[in-house]
Amino acid sequence: MRQIKAKELSLEGFRNYGSFANLLKPESYGFGEPPIQFFRDILQLNLGNPAVSFSVNRIGKRPLIITKTEFHSFCGEGILPLDGDILIHCGPATRKGATPFDQFEVFRVPKSTLVCLKPGVWHHAPFAITADPTQILIVLPERTYANDCTVIEIPEDQKIEIET
Repeated sequence: MRQIKAKELSLEGFRNYGSFANLLKPESYGFGEPPIQFFRDILQLNLGNPAVSFSVNRIGKRPLIITKTEFHSFCGEGILPLDGDILIHCGPATRKGATPFDQFEVFRVPKSTLVCLKPGVWHHAPFAITADPTQILIVLPERTYANDCTVIEIPEDQKIEIET
């Protein structure tokens, strides 16, 4: 019987077969500063056109006040907290220019629970509630943050404080 010695996973050794990344210690370009950092397009999994991208949101604890919201018109979004529970806000899809602040809801998402949002659903960066920071896997078509992301600052009189 032939034997094969297991190798340590390395970029050089694995590149002929695909790609990988440590999502808890991303080494890709990111933007934002703590408590909200976004490490975009870390990996792509080609399932057709466009490619699916795996990004990491690293969220530190911050006041539980919803100050921004966003939506994607042409795709849903996968959100998977890896190492801590999170809170996410959601609002129903609306036409452009209409934001349903009075219909927003907040959900507690336990770590390792995948949430798949439908296209058009209002949401934004989650809130870390058990681990500081919390690493969150974000699954979107490649470059969605640049091509299909409408973000708004919530007016002061419409901001929402989350009760726990």
